[in-house]
Amino acid sequence: MSPLTRRDFARRSALTGAGVALAGSVGALATAPGALAAPDLDVDAADGHGHGHGHGGPGYGPLVPDPKGLLALPAGFSYRVLTHSGRTRLESGEFTPSNHDGTAAFAGPRGVTLLVNNHELGGPRSKWKHPVPLAEGLVYDPAASGGCTVVEHRRGGEVAEWVGIAGTATNCAGGSTPWGTWLTCEETEDKAGQNGMTKDHGYVFEVDPRDRRANRDPKPLKALGRYAHEAVVVDPRRGHLYLTEDASGPNGLFYRWTPPRGFHHGRGKLRTLADDAGALQAPKCFDSGGRFVDDLSRATRIGTVYGVDWVDVPDRDARTVPVRKQFTTGEVTRARKLEGMWWGDGGAYIVSSYARDESPGARHDGQVWFYHPGRRTLTLKVLLGVNPDPGEDGALDGPDNITVSPYGGLILAEDGDGIQHLFGATERGRTYPIARNELNAGTPEKPSFSEFAGVTFSPDGRTLYASIQSPGILFAITGPWRRRHP
Repeated sequence: MSPLTRRDFARRSALTGAGVALAGSVGALATAPGALAAPDLDVDAADGHGHGHGHGGPGYGPLVPDPKGLLALPAGFSYRVLTHSGRTRLESGEFTPSNHDGTAAFAGPRGVTLLVNNHELGGPRSKWKHPVPLAEGLVYDPAASGGCTVVEHRRGGEVAEWVGIAGTATNCAGGSTPWGTWLTCEETEDKAGQNGMTKDHGYVFEVDPRDRRANRDPKPLKALGRYAHEAVVVDPRRGHLYLTEDASGPNGLFYRWTPPRGFHHGRGKLRTLADDAGALQAPKCFDSGGRFVDDLSRATRIGTVYGVDWVDVPDRDARTVPVRKQFTTGEVTRARKLEGMWWGDGGAYIVSSYARDESPGARHDGQVWFYHPGRRTLTLKVLLGVNPDPGEDGALDGPDNITVSPYGGLILAEDGDGIQHLFGATERGRTYPIARNELNAGTPEKPSFSEFAGVTFSPDGRTLYASIQSPGILFAITGPWRRRHP
């Protein structure tokens, strides 16, 4: 594919009048203090249905405090705890590991939902009370604490859990594949000999929730690079993989991996690739005037559109220099704290958590970008204003995991300062609360909430799964889901 030249992009922008037409289904959003205030409702909370008689707001109504002190949800919604670190147990008898993170849901046999749940555990195993057990045949590095578990949520409500992969490190987010597997990402750059590790880390691994045998003898997918991986999505049409890097000093990068000619994706096919297969590239962005953009965090106007060229990574395995440091100033475009991604609307939604310490004019508490692979453009779809008081239940900050809702718009997991929410954004960008963490609230003087993570819907769209990362609780949330008002 030929490069998208600055001249071509400028000409296209001039013809459209305002850059390339916005892509995707989610419109502009700029939250401010009070953005999560309850919409006008005519709801009798006591009736427990919360259907919103006659209300015109985008949400499901105000969040109702939870007498159990776990999740506040709108009236008519309920949750069930599927796994709880230190309380529920795996099939093998050990406790559920802690630090739940990225999650995907897959359709299993006879109405079963299979979830693959990352556990973001880094450093030596002695550091954690409940690391991922070293299940025989499923271990990459016996010194590492992290990995994934597979959770079987049966139609009758029964739950079973087992190890999908072990001996990996800091399994943060990841992404599902069109062929029904999970790509789990290590958010670390530890090499053998660092932090007690016996092997190099910072890779992506594939986990099959339906075939336990396929997960034996874990193999890192080195073609996808070694760096502080956050999330990954697959372009089902072109076969490209897009990956985010959560790192700083300098800020991390958004990557594209192009498969080698003649390669066809499928279950276990990525494991067959050579370590240098395909091309790993980083973006070089420019505005409609052809000016180079050094960092996505600079954008503070909803609808900002950048053209994207792709630059080859010199040494994807980072043998001597971390990948993001292999580029000099002006070669690539970085982003502040790249986090979750989700494929939808023909492209990739990409989260950049915040920018408070950048140059003047670039202060915000989060962005969501949309990458359109056909047009090779990035469009700023969501911009979260700076949260002036994270201890108050109002504005949002620090978006992390993301999913596209079957009911329209996006669902985001908050990982910022203070109170933590799951929240939605409609196609026109109106926000509404879905859940609030009431478990680990700290004190009014020093709020200390744990982030939400692993937000994903069941294949039938009836259940929203999400976790409170610490201590590690996976919830199944049900209720009167419906198409949101735009």
